[in-house]
Order: sequence, then structure tokens, then C-alpha cells
Amino acid sequence: MELARATSERGELVLRHREDGALELRVNGVFVMDDQETSSEELLAAAALATVRHPDRVLVGGLGLGYTVRALLADERLGEVMVAEIEPDLVAWMRAGLVPSVLDDPRVAVVVGDVRAVVADLPGASVDAILLDVDNGPDFLVYNENSAIYTSDFLTTCHAKLRPGGVLTVWSSAASPALESAVKTVFSACDVKPVPVRLQGRDELYYVYQGSS
Repeated sequence: MELARATSERGELVLRHREDGALELRVNGVFVMDDQETSSEELLAAAALATVRHPDRVLVGGLGLGYTVRALLADERLGEVMVAEIEPDLVAWMRAGLVPSVLDDPRVAVVVGDVRAVVADLPGASVDAILLDVDNGPDFLVYNENSAIYTSDFLTTCHAKLRPGGVLTVWSSAASPALESAVKTVFSACDVKPVPVRLQGRDELYYVYQGSS
């Protein structure tokens, strides 16, 4: 059952309940996420929190259905989480209650815009972690322009915004040697975490890539 649909210059965004009861988000007809398999989104947060000693200020690229932000908020050490979300309708749907909201927590601030611009506008050395979950990864893009997010140029910009001891964590729906190489180029090392998931009756592997400053 379709709950909401929106169209912008980037294409079509659809929120629906599947026959199995799952809440699902699709962009331009491509499956993006649902609320049945959220372990990789939660690991994205857990990996960052396990590395950063004092997660006072964190930036998340991509609101999605809120599971990465929700996992961050469960840590009482967290001071502030800024969420960069390019789709205003997704933010509006969450505020309207179509998606369980993480936006009523006073530690959360949402910026509607491209994560590249949001990161570029940050002062240098101003955040403890940057978590990127804005597409399906570099090899299965929903928006072709997001390819720039996975390059060493943008990752270098992220590195400059991290405080000493900070961490960059990136989600991908598939293994990406190119992404691993880019993270290694900028951060010297890349920790790769495969995440086994059960996705609509299929066994899949998602991946989390992490570099520390």
C-alpha cells in the first residue's frame, strides 16, 4: 500500500507498506531501504561510536528511515547529530508521522541539502564523526551525481572537517575496492566490515567502510 509519493528534479520518491508489512522506501523505482533489515544502518553508527572517544558532534549524510540516527541517539555520550538530507519530502513525511520520527530529539538538527555542500560548509576540525549513507554505494547509484561522494576528493574534504581522533564511516550495498582504495588514500587505512543481511528472502552482504583521522 502506497503511503506517499513525491516528485522532484531528481526523480520520484515513494514510501509504501509491502505485502509482508514492511515499510519500504524507493527512489526512481529502485529499492533503497526498509524497516525489516536495519542491521547495517545500525552498524554504521556502532562502528563510529566504538572508535570516537567523545562523540560530541556527529554529521549523518542521509536521513533514510532514521535507523542510523536512532542508533546514535541511544548513546548518552552523543551531544549533537546534524543530518543532511537532500529530499525535503522525506523530512516532511517523518515530521508528519508516516515514518517513525527521530527528529523530536533535541540533539537532532536537520539540514535539507546535498551532503557535499553541507560538509563543505562545516568549519575545519568541527565534528567527531561523519557517517555517509546517501545512496546504495558507488556501484549501484540511485543518483548518478552521488558518485562524487565516494571519491578521494570529497573524502579529503571530510577528513579536513574531522577533529583529531575523528572517524569517517561509509555504507555500501556491495563490496567496492575503489571505495576502499579512496578511503586508504585519504586516511592511510580502511577498516572494512561485511554485514550479512536477509533481504526479502535473500541472503546478501552489505559493507561498512571506515577511516580514522
